[in-house]
Amino acid sequence: SDLDRVLKVLNDSLATEIVCVLRYRAHYYGARGLNAMPVAAEFLQHAGEEQVHADRLAERINQLGGTPEMNPDTLMSRSHTEYNTPEALLDMIKEDLVAERVVIQAYTEIISWLDHGDPTTRRIFEDILAEEEEHADDMLTLLEHNT
Repeated sequence: SDLDRVLKVLNDSLATEIVCVLRYRAHYYGARGLNAMPVAAEFLQHAGEEQVHADRLAERINQLGGTPEMNPDTLMSRSHTEYNTPEALLDMIKEDLVAERVVIQAYTEIISWLDHGDPTTRRIFEDILAEEEEHADDMLTLLEHNT
């Protein structure tokens, strides 16, 4: 049914956001080197914002009568993004930029797929998308300043 498809899309996106929280946190704790402080601060801020996204998606799943799926065993298979924690700060930034671009692409398609069928869910994705676009811009700026 349509509802089942919407719940699957929400749960896959929830998995994505959780993986993004974990990746940004890992990068925060792994950030080393001369310019690491401001970059690490950015990683931590993004981790917090991705957690807010995860919570919004989980709340929406509840509202629609579904169950937010947070089983660590299946997180990676359901996530739109990879989980990589490179050693070098620059590679962390690149990794996060790639992930943000993947999420932007996925959520743009989801928004267009939801169209007028579920305006509330669509609005949630639109709000999240706007923040993911800011995150991508932030990573691009960090990349330019650290190369």
